[in-house]
Amino acid sequence: MRISVKGRYALAAVTVIAQRAQSRENITVSSISEVLGISKIYLEQVFSQLKKDGLLLSVKGPRGGYQLSRPASRISAWDVLAALEAGMTEQTENTVGESAPDIEIALQSTVFAPLDAALVACLGGVSVQDILDYSDTQRAQQSFMLNL
Repeated sequence: MRISVKGRYALAAVTVIAQRAQSRENITVSSISEVLGISKIYLEQVFSQLKKDGLLLSVKGPRGGYQLSRPASRISAWDVLAALEAGMTEQTENTVGESAPDIEIALQSTVFAPLDAALVACLGGVSVQDILDYSDTQRAQQSFMLNL
């Protein structure tokens, strides 16, 4: 399975917002663009969808920007990716249902339904907080290595 650039950027951007959430500051698209080296225009498209799906809140005004709609521990990788990756949430279409319904039922039952369930379980079991914590650990290890 491939996750699109848009989905990968969304996970990275949401993680940056989660980092800033600890200091209770809003973060602008421009600053996330600079931190991640991603086009501001592209990020605005990503954020529009994340906001539409209720994962981000936007704050207007001079100290405006974005923040998570709920704690990072309550937003999963599945939540973020499902907002942007339409194919992940679509029901698997029939493959040979009309000509070979027995094989279709077998495919749906033994391959496609378990795959869908495994994907939701895997990505649903990883929160943005988990990603942030792992990132913090990596940053600390890199800092330690640089100081040697």
